[in-house]
Amino acid sequence: MSPHAVDESGEGQKTASNMPPHAVDEKPPTAGRNWIMGTEAFQRRMPHHDGIKALWETKWKFPCTLGVYPFHDGKYEDFEPIFNYLIENNINDGTSTSYTDAFLPAASSLASRGDAALADGRPRDASALYLRACAVYRIARFPYVADLPQGNGGGGVTCEAKWAAWTAQKEVYMRAAATWEAPVEEVLVPYGAGREGRGIPVYVRVPPAVDAAGPEGSEKEKKKCPVVVLMTGLDGYRPDNTVRCDEFLARGWGSVVVEIPGTADCPADPADPAAPEGMWDSLLEWMGGDGRFDMARVMVWGLSSGGYYAVRIAHTHADRIVGSIAQGAGCHYFFDREWLETVDGHEYPFQLTPAMALKHGYASVEEYKKGAQKKFSLLENGIIQKPSTRLLLINGTLDGLMPIEDSMMLFEYGTPKEARFFSGALHMGYPMANGSVYPWMESVMASVRPA
Repeated sequence: MSPHAVDESGEGQKTASNMPPHAVDEKPPTAGRNWIMGTEAFQRRMPHHDGIKALWETKWKFPCTLGVYPFHDGKYEDFEPIFNYLIENNINDGTSTSYTDAFLPAASSLASRGDAALADGRPRDASALYLRACAVYRIARFPYVADLPQGNGGGGVTCEAKWAAWTAQKEVYMRAAATWEAPVEEVLVPYGAGREGRGIPVYVRVPPAVDAAGPEGSEKEKKKCPVVVLMTGLDGYRPDNTVRCDEFLARGWGSVVVEIPGTADCPADPADPAAPEGMWDSLLEWMGGDGRFDMARVMVWGLSSGGYYAVRIAHTHADRIVGSIAQGAGCHYFFDREWLETVDGHEYPFQLTPAMALKHGYASVEEYKKGAQKKFSLLENGIIQKPSTRLLLINGTLDGLMPIEDSMMLFEYGTPKEARFFSGALHMGYPMANGSVYPWMESVMASVRPA
C-alpha cells in the first residue's frame, strides 16, 4: 500500500510512526508545529494591524515613498493626503466604503490630467498620469474584490464600491496602454465552463515585430514569440503588472496576464478545486490557435496566491509548458488550521482569512479553516506526486502568508524541483527575488529551439 493511499479497510491506521510527514491528521495535535519562521514570528501580531495610522506609519509609508508594491506606478504625493484624511477621520476598516471613497477624487483627478496631457499631444506624460491614477484605484479596492457565483457568501460582487474602483482602474489602464509601442490587447477567451457563458479575460502584449507581421501564411508564422502566462494573486490583478510585462517584451517574449479563480473577473468556480484545469485547457487552446505564440516555449509565473496555480499547472499540464515559477506559493500547509488561526496577524495589510475564505468559495472563515486543506491541498489530492515540468520555487524563509514549508515539501514528491529561498525575507522573497527569476526564465526559454 502506498504511504499516501487512503486505507478504506480500517487497517493500517495512522500513528505517529507510520503517518506520512505532511499528511493531515484527523485529530488536532497536542502541541503546535515547529514552523520554520520561528515561534515568536509565527505568534506575533504585527503593529500595522492596530489601525490605519499604524498601517501607514509602520508598513505602507516607506514603500510608498519608493514607489514599490503595492504602490508601484504611483507617487507618494498622491497618497499622503489620502492617508492623512483616513487617519484624521479614524477610518480604520479597509473593507469599508468610506475607506474606498477616500481615494476616488484623487484617482479621478489624475485620470483627467492624463486626458488633458493626451489632448495636448504628450502621450508619455498622459501614460504616467493614467498609471498614477491606476495605483490610487488599486489601493482603493484593496484588499480584495471579486464577482462570485451564487452560494458563495450570497454571490455577486464582494463590495460595490470596490468593484466600481476596479472597473475604473481597468478603464484608465487601457487609456495608458493605448499610448505604448506595444499596447495591451484585452481578449475574452472562450471558456465553456464559465458562469453565464463568461469567457476568460486576459491582457495580451507581444513584441511589436510580432504584431507587425503579415497575415497567416506569410511572415507572421516566422515571428511567433515565446510567451509568459502570468497568473495574478489575491489583490494584484491584470492592470498591476506593467513592469513585469515590459521585462518580458525587452527579452522578445509576449505575455498573457490572467486572474485566478475567486478573484476579480475570473469566471471559474472558486469552490471547485478542479476548475483550474479546464480553465488552463481553454487558455492554452486559444493561445495555440492565435498564431502569435511559440507554443513550444510557454512559461508560467504565478504570484503569491497565483503560485498555487503555478505549482498545480506544472503537474497537470507538464507536457504543455516549458517551465513554471511559483513565487510565494502555498499548496498544503497554507491551508493548515493552525496556520490560519494566526495568519491574520502577519504581514498582510488587512485580515487575510476573510478574503481567502471567499476566494475559495466559502461563506465563512470558520468553514474555510475547517475544510480547505482536505479540499484544496495539492498533497491531499495527489497532484504533486505526478511528474512535473521544470518548476522554480521562490520565497522568503520568513513568509508569514504562505509558509516556506509549502515550497520545501515539494522536493519530497514527484519530479526534482529547483528553488531559491531568501533567508530573513518575507512573502515572495522581495526585494531580491527577481534577480533569480529572470535569469532562470532566460535559461529555460533558451533551452528549447524556436518552433
